[in-house]
Amino acid sequence: MNRRMLTKEDEAAGDEVEVRREDQDKINKFSRLHQRELNLEDELKAKNKEKEELDDITTELELADEDDTIPYKIGDAFFHLPLPQAQELLASSTTRLEEEVSTLEDKLSTVKDEMTQLKVELYARFGRSINLET
Repeated sequence: MNRRMLTKEDEAAGDEVEVRREDQDKINKFSRLHQRELNLEDELKAKNKEKEELDDITTELELADEDDTIPYKIGDAFFHLPLPQAQELLASSTTRLEEEVSTLEDKLSTVKDEMTQLKVELYARFGRSINLET
């Protein structure tokens, strides 16, 4: 009786699974989703930073004198506005930004859910022979 030990190469060859078109499509979709995830995370960081800056400005304006005019940037120009009007514009900008952040968080959550589902399907098919860790 001739017993032969399996080498790692033999084990790997026995575990090979054919990559079907459907599998490749899922892998490609995962890759696109991962790139989208990175872009959304970058955009979300920028929006959160902008929101922090608006919060700081709001705090600063609370200390301003009611009779002061405040330089307020609209587009590429600065306009000197009465304090209440500047605070009102700042509040609407903050609200708009909070809505954008919420939308981005929702999109990011959807992308992550899709990636998780693809991971489940691809790991079920390929096991350890595929690496989808990001």
